[in-house]
Amino acid sequence: MPQRGDDKQQQFARRNRSEPVAREAGNLGAAALARMGFRDPTLVLRWNDIAGKDIARIARPMKFSEGAHGGTLTLRAEPGAALFLQHETRQLCERINAYLGRAAVTKLRFVQGPLTPQLIHNPPPKRAAHVPPGDPALSYNGPESLREALVGLARARAPRTPSRGN
Repeated sequence: MPQRGDDKQQQFARRNRSEPVAREAGNLGAAALARMGFRDPTLVLRWNDIAGKDIARIARPMKFSEGAHGGTLTLRAEPGAALFLQHETRQLCERINAYLGRAAVTKLRFVQGPLTPQLIHNPPPKRAAHVPPGDPALSYNGPESLREALVGLARARAPRTPSRGN
């Protein structure tokens, strides 16, 4: 990034210490999506719900550009799937426009290429709500803050229960 003020202004102020990543992650993500033409990031984030599982498995949005005759959504599709998707163009445009609440997409453009695997978020199993009876942490007679920490450790050691999604 340039250091001089007369060229491009630095987007983020430079600090002499590390910062938590999450603090700027939302801004960076929104900026990246805006560069690709997505003013509303929900089209990308909710693509599985909008297009359906079958289509979302073989195609993902890459770029959105608006012109005088409507918007063009560019989709990256698995090799060989573009032909199938061209037959589904009308229904897919209707789904997208219904989700957005306006006639934003009038044309779909397909770019063939391999898709990166989607990350599936599996939440960790829930902690046990109770400490098993007879655990030594329950019989500790000392400062309350230390007792609470010991009970928390005992809960972490206790057998976990699977979460609902599993």
